[in-house]
Parts: sequence; structure tokens; C-alpha cells
Amino acid sequence: MSDSATTAAPSVFLITHEFYPTRGGIATFAEEIAKATAALGYDLEVWAQAAGKEAAEKRWPFRLRRLPIKGSHDWGCQLLLGCQLIRERRRLRYAVVYLPEPGPMLTMMLLQFFRTFRPERLVLTFHGSEILKFAHSPWRRGLARRLIRHANRVTTLTNYTQELLLTHFPEAANKIMLTPGALRTDFAVVPTSHQRQGEKLVVLTVGRLHPRKGQLHTLKALQMLSPHLRSRLEYWIVAGQSRSRYETLVRDTARRCSDLAVRFLGNLPDDELAGVYDRADIFAMTSINYGLSVEGFGLVYLEAAAHGLPVVAHDVGGVSEAVVHGVTGLLVPPHRPAQLAAAFEQLIYDPALRQQLGAAGREWATRNCWEQSAEALFRPLVSS
Repeated sequence: MSDSATTAAPSVFLITHEFYPTRGGIATFAEEIAKATAALGYDLEVWAQAAGKEAAEKRWPFRLRRLPIKGSHDWGCQLLLGCQLIRERRRLRYAVVYLPEPGPMLTMMLLQFFRTFRPERLVLTFHGSEILKFAHSPWRRGLARRLIRHANRVTTLTNYTQELLLTHFPEAANKIMLTPGALRTDFAVVPTSHQRQGEKLVVLTVGRLHPRKGQLHTLKALQMLSPHLRSRLEYWIVAGQSRSRYETLVRDTARRCSDLAVRFLGNLPDDELAGVYDRADIFAMTSINYGLSVEGFGLVYLEAAAHGLPVVAHDVGGVSEAVVHGVTGLLVPPHRPAQLAAAFEQLIYDPALRQQLGAAGREWATRNCWEQSAEALFRPLVSS
């Protein structure tokens, strides 16, 4: 970006309910877009949820304002955020206001009826599930349509999400573009061969314990393998404890198959997670569409690929834009347990294929750049 463009650029306010220390795809997206926007020279201020006393704040290359909100979508949180937006309306009025996820969108949907509270430059990013949730509710559908009409730019991470948005909200047609996700900027990989003699093969899943993430589907497919193959495997699950019925079901299912070792590793910090990736042989996240919840992309697939892991996944949502079937991994139709088990069996028996897919994954995972996505988000608004 030229100096003149930087000088002309308005201030950018990125407002989110999902930011460090919250973890997950949306939180990673918001954090990385913020860092990339600052690197491009924009005057950026991030508004984020309260971090909690136990979290040590990072040093950021932009101004960070912690709001007195917990970051949920309930009415109390919306009211508190709304009060902040009203209080700062003069600063926001002529800036670029960027809402990268559905939490602050819900608040802006209500404030948009008052012109004095509505910024002149508004950018929205949709990830997948919120599109269906907005469309499912008649009153939210109307509010979302109005908000999209007011927006200057609407973006998605994948073609799948773009098509989903246009199907339910055609108002976005003349202002929509892709801003794909990429690897975390602090992501470091030490190349490993993933070929260890005399040790069990490790199948790894990283993702919250939720029916949409599909840990139960992976577990049941591994249990369908022959006793000989099961004895050669360990299944590692990285996820924070949810104390949900789903977690109970996964743990009970794991206990019923004594010859398949299953380890629940908890919610690991990034520095420990890197080591777990390097000790694994196959990455599996067999997401499914669950009610109004869909897998719009999955940044974790890129992280696994960057560690040289072949990926096994369900061909749903935007997963095929993160995993290339036969190139970086194997995609299986959802709810086909025999086919899923066969995919695992193929990779277990074929170390050369594991190495081939993993090597291709390393290159594939680095194809996108956060700064390109950030520039696509904001630069058109400078010249408009």
C-alpha cells in the first residue's frame, strides 16, 4: 500500500465477541485479520470481549479495547455492546466499522434503524452457520437483509459460504467477495517424517467436542476396523471439556472398545499442540451438518496439512476448499461409516500415500495470505 493510500485511509474499528484468549476458527480469523490490517498501515482499533483475569494479554500491533462483555449472543451482551456503540457513535460514524462475526452483527441489526448510530462504511464477514440461523428466524432474516443492504462490503472465506449467503440473502450479490483464511502468522513447523518404527500410528482430531465436529463418527469408523488394525492405532482427541451429553457419549463409546486406545488430551495451548501434530500420523475431523450448524471452512485442516499430515474428512460445507481429495487428504461422503473406515484402512496400510498426501499438504497450506485478505476487505473503501 502506498503512503498516500495509507494517509487517505479512514480509521478501522474491528468489533468482535471472539478474540484472544478465546480459541477457534473465528477467533483466529479476527486476530489474524487485525494483525494484517495493522501491517498494511491502517489506523486500527479492535474492540473485543473481556479477557478474564487468568489470561495474560499479548502485545498487539494495534490499539485493543476490552469491553465489559462476556462475548455471548444473549440480550445482556447485546445491550452492553449497543451502549458502547452509541457512546462512541461520533468516532464510528466516519470510520470503517468491520464486524467479522455474528455477535456484533446482532447488535448492529438493531442500531441500524437510527442513522446517527449507523456507520457510513460497514464491512461484514460471514462464516457459515450464522447465515442459516439468521435465515431461519423471520425477524432476524429481515434485519440481516437490511444490514447487508447498508454494508459496503460483504465477504466470506469460501465459495461454499458465498453461495450459501447468496441463496438466502441475494442482497449481497453486488458487494460480495472472498477473503480466505490462512495459517496463523505465529505458526511454525519443524518438518518430520511421521515414520517411526515400533510405535502405534496416531489418528488426531483437534476441535471442540460438539456433534458437528464429528469425533464420534471418527471413533466409530476406527472401531469398525479389524482387531489387528485397531491394536496398531491410538486415537487422540484435543478438545476442552464441555461436560455435554455429546462428550459423555464419545467417552462412553471409547470405553466400550478396549482394544482401541483413545486419549483425551484436553484443550492444549498452541506451543504444546504443535508437538502433538508432529507426533501424529493421520489427521481426522469428520464434520457433519448439524441442524443449522455447518462447517464453512476449517482452519484446523490447514494447520494439520502444514504439519505434513494426510487428512481424512467428510465432504460437507466448505471442507473441500480446505482439503483436496486425493491430493492433501481423503474426503468421504457424510454418514457412510464403511467408506470412512475404508479411508482410514487405506492410509494405515499405505505409508507412501500418507507421505505423499502430507507433502502436498505442506505446500497447499501456505497458498493464502492474511494481508491479501485484509487488503481486499478495506482498500476498495478507500477509493470509493
